[in-house]
Amino acid sequence: MPSSPEDTTGSADPLDSWVLHATDHGVSWITLNRPEAMNAVTWDQRERLIALLAEASADPTVRAVVLTATGRGFCAGADLRGAPSTGDRVPGDVARTIRLGAQRLIAAVLDCEKPVIAAVNGTAAGIGAHLAFACDLVLAADTAKFIEVFVRRGLVPDGGGAYLLPRLIGPQRAKELMFFGDALPATEAERLGLVNRVVPAEELTATARAWSQRLADGPTRALALTKQLVNASLDADRATAFAAEAMAQEINMTTRDAGEGVASFVERRTPKYRGL
Repeated sequence: MPSSPEDTTGSADPLDSWVLHATDHGVSWITLNRPEAMNAVTWDQRERLIALLAEASADPTVRAVVLTATGRGFCAGADLRGAPSTGDRVPGDVARTIRLGAQRLIAAVLDCEKPVIAAVNGTAAGIGAHLAFACDLVLAADTAKFIEVFVRRGLVPDGGGAYLLPRLIGPQRAKELMFFGDALPATEAERLGLVNRVVPAEELTATARAWSQRLADGPTRALALTKQLVNASLDADRATAFAAEAMAQEINMTTRDAGEGVASFVERRTPKYRGL
């Protein structure tokens, strides 16, 4: 897979070699970089991802995010090595670990105020699959595959899987994937609606760059409000969803980009959005 934009942070922190980060033309590129471990995500990597997504939300110069990886794996799940030791386990420890760990990571993607694209270069298993499914748009290389691996280990899905999958493909399909744990090829994931587009592996980065640049050139606050509306609508009744829509429109009409969009339509010209 062609490389994403080069990391220009210059930091000596070893973690920076495991999570590469660069901003290119308003797009924050976040790249998992432990190919020897199929990018199984460590505790430290998870915390870095959460922090980078929060920074993207707060940084007005960042207008879209791409989440991708190097090597043959997008993310092979959680790597628990290196997690802080908690001593002897007591009741409540596991639930707390899930809440503060995998669920925080998925929530960071869902709550990011900028659109997030997953560019899935290879195997996405367990929390790695859920990390991709939480993104707003999912691109996948034709060699990629998705695996609900939990049942193979005698585990219950975590990282929001039982929340995300039924909303994306319905409960019956979700149960099939979670009950059997079979590998789902990218083309089949696209057919089910889990993936927006499958492309040849060598075209993945270029496609992610093109899609993310279109988003970065768009009306950033309108996109953020649209993301919030769509995500919230899945759990809302019609009255609540309609009220939220009206309020989002009210808020958005105070932005500079909304004014530019209307003016460009009246003046019959291409709008120039600034993310404000």
